[in-house]
Amino acid sequence: MPEIVLVEPKIPQNTGTIARLCAATNSKLVLVGDLGFSLSDKYLKRAGLDYWKHVALEHIPDARQYLADIKDTSPYLLSSKASVPYTNVRYEHHQRLIFGSETTGLPDIYKDAFLHRLITIPMANPNIRSLNLANSVSIVLYEAIRQLS
Repeated sequence: MPEIVLVEPKIPQNTGTIARLCAATNSKLVLVGDLGFSLSDKYLKRAGLDYWKHVALEHIPDARQYLADIKDTSPYLLSSKASVPYTNVRYEHHQRLIFGSETTGLPDIYKDAFLHRLITIPMANPNIRSLNLANSVSIVLYEAIRQLS
């Protein structure tokens, strides 16, 4: 299954919802950098319900070091500023899918490092800046699973 990476997520309910999604799909969840909440946050735990024991979870505190560690890999990074739709790429087994925080998106150093690996979820309404993080992860993860099935 793909690996879901959240860089500096800020909203515990989103991360909890994504954790439940990862448990349901046997996808690893990697949290990178400073989190906007504690891993013991009640809202995080509530959103993940009693599925936490089924989540392959890793927290990597140093976002720059994580970027250095993956520099020779081929992840896909989601950005509302990208032009390639998430449906126009071929996913691989164990594909790393990297998402930015709800408030600021991906840090520029990530986008710059993987400029040709940026993908987006197209939005027809130009007045909408972005989709909810948990919804975005769901959309892209299930497309990857569909392709790999």
